[in-house]
Amino acid sequence: MKWSSFRYLVRQGWHSMVANRLMTLASMGVLTACLFITGVAVLLSLNVNRFVDYLGTQNEIECFISDTYPDSQISELQSRLAALDNVATCEYVSKAQAVQEMQEDMGEDANLLDAYAGEGNTENPLPASFRISITDVSLLDTTVAQIQQTGADAFYRIESPGEFSDMFVSLRRTVNIVGWGLVAVLGTVSIVVISNTIKLTVFARRKEINIMKFVGATNAFIRLPFFVEGMTVGALAGLLATFVVGGGYYALLANLQGATSVLGSALVDCMVPFFTAIWPMLGGFVLFGMFIGSTGCASSIRKHLKV
Repeated sequence: MKWSSFRYLVRQGWHSMVANRLMTLASMGVLTACLFITGVAVLLSLNVNRFVDYLGTQNEIECFISDTYPDSQISELQSRLAALDNVATCEYVSKAQAVQEMQEDMGEDANLLDAYAGEGNTENPLPASFRISITDVSLLDTTVAQIQQTGADAFYRIESPGEFSDMFVSLRRTVNIVGWGLVAVLGTVSIVVISNTIKLTVFARRKEINIMKFVGATNAFIRLPFFVEGMTVGALAGLLATFVVGGGYYALLANLQGATSVLGSALVDCMVPFFTAIWPMLGGFVLFGMFIGSTGCASSIRKHLKV
């Protein structure tokens, strides 16, 4: 195809958009709404995943060491625990540190524990322990079993936030299923809507298409304007959806950053940064919109080319 013919067909596609501007706006509005919901679902899924991963590093497994375990073997045991696959950090807390931390929590009543303070205090009833943070919270039970096996007779009790972790793992799984399910469903709906819109345009120009076929125009020559129309609608819808979703996400981050609560600060630290999210979203929305537009065009014009 000559370059002049290609430019002519592209202009014809754009001219058809203007001539059928109500249908074009309707298609763009529906596709923008579908992309908006898709973007919200994807952002929610990504942020829930990051938040669950953050909780995995904050949720500590505390292993209380038996008083009969030799102090000379503490360092070696700590090294073996730190080397486990899912362990991020392994901190040793001595009996004296445990008393000191409890005094800090007690505030004005801290002097009640003065009799138990100090290294080597035989009156101290608090146990020494290892505080272990993990990398993947979904592997919590497996990691606890490995710690028990590694520690053998060193620990008399191991505490882990099992139910809390299971809740967030289930939440992540549910959000992922719902989020990507929405992407699939809305993508299908968008293809059907764009396809039906282009079908109306094609039906209105069916005689023109038949005449072009009879005078020898190729299928590619006839299809190109409709592809241009569908891809342009998809690209514009992608830009508009990115602006709406991106603007809402930026406002949410700004409000959370302005919050003084610990929860608000923790949420901001866990959430996907704005510029990390916006550029992939822009590219994904535009490409996805163009794909849906071209797919809808291909499915609607095929039968009218058979003359």
